[in-house]
Amino acid sequence: MSSSSFLKVSVWRGKAKGAFVTYDVPRRESQTVLDVVTHIQRAIDPSLSYRFACRVGMCGSCAMTVNGKARWTCRTHVSKVVEGDALEIAPLSNLPVIKDLATDMREFFDKWARAKGQFKGTRTRYDDFAVVAPDSKARGAANAGIECIGCAVCYASCDVVAWRPGYLGPAALNRAWTLANDVRDVQQKERLLAVSGDAGCHACHTQGSCNERCPKQIEPTAGISGLKKLAARAAVRGELG
Repeated sequence: MSSSSFLKVSVWRGKAKGAFVTYDVPRRESQTVLDVVTHIQRAIDPSLSYRFACRVGMCGSCAMTVNGKARWTCRTHVSKVVEGDALEIAPLSNLPVIKDLATDMREFFDKWARAKGQFKGTRTRYDDFAVVAPDSKARGAANAGIECIGCAVCYASCDVVAWRPGYLGPAALNRAWTLANDVRDVQQKERLLAVSGDAGCHACHTQGSCNERCPKQIEPTAGISGLKKLAARAAVRGELG
């Protein structure tokens, strides 16, 4: 093969302190960034660490930083992002690096929990199913954000998270918004208290990186704006203490 048949791929190696290592990877038709990483691990350096599962955009576990932007690597074709023959692949930003391209997601999901991102109802298996009108305004608002799969692309793209590590982040707040519009959920006051503090919805600067980068075309800033309104109304009514 000629040199033009290869990609120059710079991959982050190490933990927080590490360096980029460059590999020559054969360029293929319809090649994804995940294909490139897999080739390096299987054919060049088996010590490379990274994370993936479904390979078809269902799980979100293959998200990495590609040429400076957080992306799903399984759905990102090299031809769409390559600069000449060069690719730079790094772990997601705003998350601790375990090794190489694998990040520690615990804080990301802990923030979901702190934002009261768990559904809590009152019915048991012995009760009839709750009926939710599919054409209701609340159901529509919930539907707009419910397809989030927790890939952390929005979180890694958020400058506020970078500036304020305690900020709950767009994914956790988007989840809180979907539940705030679920008429079956019974912890609405607790949720508003959780998301209305200094680390919650009011810290969002509405820069829109989360909207731009979300692979599911969700707009977390819309849900965050909704939470701001709910929190303001609750505060005026004296419901937030």
